[in-house]
Amino acid sequence: QVQLVESGGGLVQPGGSLRLSCAASGFTFSRYGMTWYRQTPGKERELVARITGSGANTNYADSVKDRFIITRDNAKNTTYLQMNSLKAEDTAVYYCNVRWFDGALRDYWGKGTVVTVSS
Repeated sequence: QVQLVESGGGLVQPGGSLRLSCAASGFTFSRYGMTWYRQTPGKERELVARITGSGANTNYADSVKDRFIITRDNAKNTTYLQMNSLKAEDTAVYYCNVRWFDGALRDYWGKGTVVTVSS
């Protein structure tokens, strides 16, 4: 079965950096785009960054552009989110997602990893 496991969250000071990882299994990883989302209490889940299956194309939310970098290693079935110049407003639970359509919508999520930006 499809599994997505996020790791790398933690407490970091404003201006600091973290790298999140999402280890995937149960599907052909290189075939599908991967997306990072984040959510804070009382708010809807927000798309942070997306990368295509090959890794050739990426896109970002305006709020993280030029600070976050999404990459993937298809040999390791893992996608990463490098987060730099972190701000208090980046505090959230970060989730990894993959979805595709094969006659039915397949939509899978990890359990999330908590990022707290605070001095």
